[in-house]
Amino acid sequence: MCGIVGYVGCKQATPILINALRKLEYRGYDSAGVAVLAESGDEILIRKAKGALKFLVEKITCEVIKQSKQKDEAEAQKENEAFLNEAVEKTASVVKGHIGIGHTRWATHGEPSELNSHPHTNESGSVAVVHNGIIENYATLKAWLQNQGVVFRSQTDTEVVAHLINYYYEQTGEIFKSVLMTLQKLEGSYALGVVCKDFPDRIIAARKESPLIVGLGQGENFIASDVPAILEYTRDVYFLDQKEVAVLYNDHVDLFTADGEKIKRDPYHVDWDISSAEKGGYAHFMLKEIHEQPRALTDTLRPRLVLDKNDKPVDIQFDEITFGEDWNNARRIVITACGTAYHAGVVAKYAFEHFARIPVVVDVASEYRYRNPILNKDDIFIVISQSGETADTLAAMRLAKSAGAKVIAITNCVGSTVSREADEVIYTWAGPEIAVASTKAYTTQLMCLYLLALKLAKVRGAIENSDYTKTLEDLAAMPEKVQQIVDNQKEIQRFASQQFNKGKIFYIGRLFDSASSLESALKLKEVSYMHCEAFAAGELKHGPIALMDTNTLVVGIATQSELYEKIASNILEVKARGAATMVITQDTTGAFDKTVDTVISIPPVADALSPILAIVPAQLFAYYCAVQKGNDPDKPRNLAKSVTVE
Repeated sequence: MCGIVGYVGCKQATPILINALRKLEYRGYDSAGVAVLAESGDEILIRKAKGALKFLVEKITCEVIKQSKQKDEAEAQKENEAFLNEAVEKTASVVKGHIGIGHTRWATHGEPSELNSHPHTNESGSVAVVHNGIIENYATLKAWLQNQGVVFRSQTDTEVVAHLINYYYEQTGEIFKSVLMTLQKLEGSYALGVVCKDFPDRIIAARKESPLIVGLGQGENFIASDVPAILEYTRDVYFLDQKEVAVLYNDHVDLFTADGEKIKRDPYHVDWDISSAEKGGYAHFMLKEIHEQPRALTDTLRPRLVLDKNDKPVDIQFDEITFGEDWNNARRIVITACGTAYHAGVVAKYAFEHFARIPVVVDVASEYRYRNPILNKDDIFIVISQSGETADTLAAMRLAKSAGAKVIAITNCVGSTVSREADEVIYTWAGPEIAVASTKAYTTQLMCLYLLALKLAKVRGAIENSDYTKTLEDLAAMPEKVQQIVDNQKEIQRFASQQFNKGKIFYIGRLFDSASSLESALKLKEVSYMHCEAFAAGELKHGPIALMDTNTLVVGIATQSELYEKIASNILEVKARGAATMVITQDTTGAFDKTVDTVISIPPVADALSPILAIVPAQLFAYYCAVQKGNDPDKPRNLAKSVTVE
């Protein structure tokens, strides 16, 4: 959830730390701080601030970040950004030092405040720690340390780590050994960065459950929660595995197990373009990533299509997956995920059952891990996670593996924990997704799941060859059809400007459209903070209709041609009670023209494939509602990109 960065080298650390943290703002945070070993060598300089990174910069430089009064929002943003860039550079003249750690916090233990923000230190300030994750036994450790006379200053679980390291350091006089001894006492999840005044040449980093990478530079090295933070400085990284420890010096990095045994590993070279992590002229990352979906879908689809001599798709080839007897003999598919990825799994349930005629169970990962699930040796277990680090999804995957299930992972992040621990992995190739609310990650997950369902259908002989190739042609046309939607979004923007102040919004649909409604509602909730629910349209009379009034908007998703009449009837029921209405449909007969306030048309597509297209207008509607309300759609309140704690 939070962001961790660290630097050791010959340059001034503070501006590097803050710039790296700026690249991690998408993860969500409520405070920020840095700890830098002073050039004098006699102290660790700590600077922390509640709120945005700019307030930390203000505190360090005593500058006031300009608030432009210009009417042109884009120009105002450029002016503020340029001023902030200049102010960040000034931090090097105030907080001087060549080694440091930084953090953006998302509150879990203790309210958002300067006191609770990271880094945290021991009582003397000789050890500083930044931490992502949750120390589950922190209360027990805190009580024990207090009995030893330790005085705590914050409400956080992280402060326990700093005091525990100090406790062992006073016994051993060796910081590395003290960190290892501390790790043995911690229960829960952590990604840690540690600096010690008495060892001014190194950073110690460790991880369990929470992601952490090590960046390898020339005469400098880095730690970070995610690749974008350090991509400006290096493309060579180590992805730390479970319970691994790294010690970073300016000229080399040593990797260790939790027992202190050295590890040898080749670094991974990141080859995606740094410009893909920048806004590229769009007002927000979310809008940019909605517009990137045609390219992302193409990148996900094309390498897996087998084309004939006329460049027509005739088959699917997954280099990552071996379709052996376990697939042919599978009795069911089990899918587990959280949030947006879970909604992709709900769509996949319909797709696998429609194409491959195999039963599918879809579970929320946070529930799956606690309900003593029934797993069979002939199940195919699929986990979906954009980041590959979702804590509940990882726990569900490990439970399935312990039961002997074959695990297939779908993720966007190479080197992530889920990609390393799954039996086989399918990458979505969506490229970096910076906005917290997922858009292109979702549609590329759908693309992978459709391809998987179709391939399984062919392997099991559940689909006719003509239907198979026709569906592949329809999938191949998806990027172009998504492009048509994003090119013609003015009606969506107009309707959002009229409806963004509604008190209640409901998404309804049937079959595949019911699944699409779940993700549509989530997008609106995430970025606009509007109260929104989704339910199967047939359930309208079983309770929800009692909520309909003039302060209500109902959005019907109607792409299943056989059910247009049913959805039209539902729309009339809510309009009769004063609700505003919108329909997202591929209908070309005018079935909804006289029954709804606004019709958003999507290009025609096979009913079973419609979720890839139907979600795009819903994403745009959510985005424009958020902008109308003055929200930052890239950084929704209380949310984080990667949920690495339970």
